[in-house]
Amino acid sequence: QVQLVESGGGLVQAGDSLRLSCAASGRTFSSYSVAWFRQTPGKEREFVAAIVPSGASTNYADSVKGRFTISRDNAKNTMYLQMTNLKPEDTAVYYCAGNVRLPSETMVTWESYIYRGRGTQVTVSS
Repeated sequence: QVQLVESGGGLVQAGDSLRLSCAASGRTFSSYSVAWFRQTPGKEREFVAAIVPSGASTNYADSVKGRFTISRDNAKNTMYLQMTNLKPEDTAVYYCAGNVRLPSETMVTWESYIYRGRGTQVTVSS
């Protein structure tokens, strides 16, 4: 059993930066593919970024490419999402998710992840 807890959300202005963290319990975090998703009311949850267990490969949604950076520290059982040049359309609840060594083509799909956090709110004002 793995528990994921997000932190770092808040209210910022457009153009600001914010770093989200996702802390994982358990001793097998280094074996997990992990990702960030986000959701706004009335919309489907969307993929933001994913990272493979070693951290050697990442994947981003086009809407955040060049602005967001996903990373992980397996020694600390923690994943991060560094967000820069934030825009009002980035406003959402951000969720982290994990599962054991997912095939790359499935890492963009919420249903592929069996471990999911409760989310942290990010609000970007214009």
